[in-house]
Amino acid sequence: MAQPLKDLINARSVSVLAGGMAAVWPSFPRARFTEHALAGLGPLELKGRVRHVSAALHDALPLPYPRAAELVRACAARGELDLWSGWPLTDHTAVHGLGHLEAAMATLAALTPYSTGEFAVRPYLDRHRDDALKIMYGWAESPDEHLRRLASEGSRPRLPWAPRVGWLMAPGPTLPLLDLLRDDPSEYVRRSVANHVNDLAKDHPDAALAVLARWRAGGGSHVERVVRHAVRGLLRSGHPEALALLGATPGSGSARALTLESDTVAVGGSLTFTVTVTAGAPGPLVLKYAVRRAGSRRVFHLGERSATAEGAAFTLRKSHSFRPVTTRNEPPGPRELDVIVNGRVAATVPFTLTSAPGPTAQAAQAAQGMARQ
Repeated sequence: MAQPLKDLINARSVSVLAGGMAAVWPSFPRARFTEHALAGLGPLELKGRVRHVSAALHDALPLPYPRAAELVRACAARGELDLWSGWPLTDHTAVHGLGHLEAAMATLAALTPYSTGEFAVRPYLDRHRDDALKIMYGWAESPDEHLRRLASEGSRPRLPWAPRVGWLMAPGPTLPLLDLLRDDPSEYVRRSVANHVNDLAKDHPDAALAVLARWRAGGGSHVERVVRHAVRGLLRSGHPEALALLGATPGSGSARALTLESDTVAVGGSLTFTVTVTAGAPGPLVLKYAVRRAGSRRVFHLGERSATAEGAAFTLRKSHSFRPVTTRNEPPGPRELDVIVNGRVAATVPFTLTSAPGPTAQAAQAAQGMARQ
């Protein structure tokens, strides 16, 4: 089993941070900071651990914020930080620098190559809207890809794990940033730009599509990939204008011979299906599938095919995993599988999700598998 992310805020990460601060400020109470940072860390979740270490750092830096920020930047300049040792520093900046915009934003700029400042910049955008955004415009033109990404990622309307900033939810204020970055040479930056527009599309689909159409008309080496990644949410919902933006004919096409390897699948197993889709017109076929149960419908990518003529047919095979994950509960019971062609449900088949087999049944299944070999 993978190590929980929270466990990466640990004695090692605290030691790296303590060593870096002691190297740039000999008066830093390294032992006391380490003791306080590690005390009570165990029961805390990820963000709680970050805040706990950040608070211990603040107690160990009894200095005016601008001086503390200088030391944090000097620590970053040593190049020894990583995400886990640096994250408490960005949190410290978010909490304690709000009265010192220039010093705090310069500190986030120094930290973000090691531990991204996308969460820490949110309070500054909330409190210092125009001045913070002006600084981020400068970041968007930086030679450092980490800073360019921070300009886009930190200002995303729906940045995961981050608090909402009300004015960022409306289209417009961040578009000059995105215009600068839409064809960035770094894929790291471009994916953030696409995610930013995908966020925008959730609340303002028409505005997002207008931006993407303008970018496509303007051309660029990488714009096409940005456009495709940015419309993924709209494609999942079958938005006709998003489909048309990709050249697909909304609602066109059909599906037949949708078959399942088995009409039952256990939690932890996979549902494998095969389907043949037929084009209703020349052009792209944007293919999705949905898994439905009472009160839930989740849409997934199946593929994309290009038809040279009406009637062109393609057969696809897909396995969908029902492996348990901590962020989603999949109770046993009846399900339906939909195949979606250019935004329209073209075929449906029922199946049943059953409880995961117990250890004895799993052992028997493994023995049967070995016998077949």
